[in-house]
Amino acid sequence: MAVTRTFSIIKPDATRRNLTGAVTKMLEEAGLRVVASKRIQMTREQAEGFYGVHRERPFFNDLVEFMISGPVVVQVLEGEDAVTRNRDVMGATNPANAEPGTIRKELAESIEANTVHGSDSEENAKIEIDFFFKPEEIVG
Repeated sequence: MAVTRTFSIIKPDATRRNLTGAVTKMLEEAGLRVVASKRIQMTREQAEGFYGVHRERPFFNDLVEFMISGPVVVQVLEGEDAVTRNRDVMGATNPANAEPGTIRKELAESIEANTVHGSDSEENAKIEIDFFFKPEEIVG
């Protein structure tokens, strides 16, 4: 397996509950290394742009409102098969369906407030990383 990168967001429900460290610990224990991280207050424009692929979906406006409701932590993660590894440790989108020991099973409040976002492919990871980070900010 090759070392690759993926993108992660620790969402407002987690930052509000001071779980940034707990989430990062679970990511690191899963073999991922944080090579870039910053806490930001996402603007409406950023949230609408980032989640633009969902613009026509009925949940789009609620998702944007949620993502701008508080600070988030955007991260670049590195490790062997990083996208898959991150998705495995995150768990199913709906915490009720997530495996024990995953971030969403252990820390999420609901399917909407599910603590983390992670890229679903290497191609999307590159797009998502480039959306929030300049190359010189990634110092792995």
